[in-house]
Amino acid sequence: MSDSAIEPLATGEPLTFPVVLDLVGRCVVVVGGGTVGRRKAAAARLAGATVRIIDPNLSELSPDLGIWIRESYRPEHLDGAWLVFCAAPASVNAAAIADANARGIWACDAGDPGRGGFVTPAVGRVGSLTVAVSTGGAAPGFAARVRDELVAGLDPCYAEWVELLAELRPQVLASLDDPATRRAAFAKICEPEWLPRLKAEGIDAVRRAMRAEAGLSPE
Repeated sequence: MSDSAIEPLATGEPLTFPVVLDLVGRCVVVVGGGTVGRRKAAAARLAGATVRIIDPNLSELSPDLGIWIRESYRPEHLDGAWLVFCAAPASVNAAAIADANARGIWACDAGDPGRGGFVTPAVGRVGSLTVAVSTGGAAPGFAARVRDELVAGLDPCYAEWVELLAELRPQVLASLDDPATRRAAFAKICEPEWLPRLKAEGIDAVRRAMRAEAGLSPE
């Protein structure tokens, strides 16, 4: 959907702005090591971030989630942070959000979505295809329900399709200089016909057909 197709809310309220962040090698601080904090830490680690978890009552430390610091939160814990998740008691979250704002660091308050600078959507994945649903923090459970419905309706072959698109995109960019020709090539390999062809012919045959359709040389 193009930007022009996005309709404003009837109430005139501003819409949240969705983005996809590259966290590879970035420092993410999680204040609070409970269930929610560990879930945020696990998601950040999955995205390639370096994670630092702050909680004075940490137990059962898991190195897979990041660096654990068994201390009460202090502003210095945000040193070097690129993103902050606050999942501690409300007073601690408020202090961490204020400190993050003062430093110009994006922060999320799990207990009070309106206080932080961003909220996280309900996320589902089919291979590298990511589905994210948000209610702007109004109803996380509802967002999760819609996410589950959407993901359940996605054919597993979408994962192969996205894999092929990721493989072919840099080749199209390198081979085709004219912007209009590039757009046409990308449009051709995103047509709905490829999903049934993937199911019927397999990824190798479709790769060859996509290359030809996009104007690329044979492998």
